Amino acid sequence: MAEHPTAALDDVVHQKHRLGILTVAAEAKRVEFGYLRSTLELTAGNLSRHIAVLEQAGLVAVEKGYDGRRPRTWVAVTPAGRAALAAEMAALRALVERHVASQP
Repeated sequence: MAEHPTAALDDVVHQKHRLGILTVAAEAKRVEFGYLRSTLELTAGNLSRHIAVLEQAGLVAVEKGYDGRRPRTWVAVTPAGRAALAAEMAALRALVERHVASQP
């Protein structure tokens, strides 16, 4: 019997806020912390924690610097992060397809 598609879901990526960070960041070369915070409607502390989990897993890279005189933090998806996001999307697609196929 074939493995159920949920077995392919990655616990690090699948968490909704981390999935949001990866998808938003994958749309651009890099994304600013404040943009992620407002787009995903997270507190700075909560967003920082999710970014730290993704960074520890090697899925994002964090760059700190300045925009003029203002300190900024940017997040970019790594090649491993893009691969993990693609695998997660494939698992979700397979799950949806299986569900649709099982409907009368």
